[in-house]
Amino acid sequence: MAHPTTPPPRICPACDGFASVAITLGGRDHRGHLRTITAHCPACQGTGTTPARRSREGARA
Repeated sequence: MAHPTTPPPRICPACDGFASVAITLGGRDHRGHLRTITAHCPACQGTGTTPARRSREGARA
């Protein structure tokens, strides 16, 4: 008997699934650590996936 499977998550086309990145600011602090900031994808708000599309069946286009 076949088991139902969940559909794979939709990967965000803007960031290709890499939703958060660390960007170096160039230089180091007084302890020698790299200064970085975190940037999130504006299209998916840092989740890496997009919501499933709604079906427009029966709706007027």
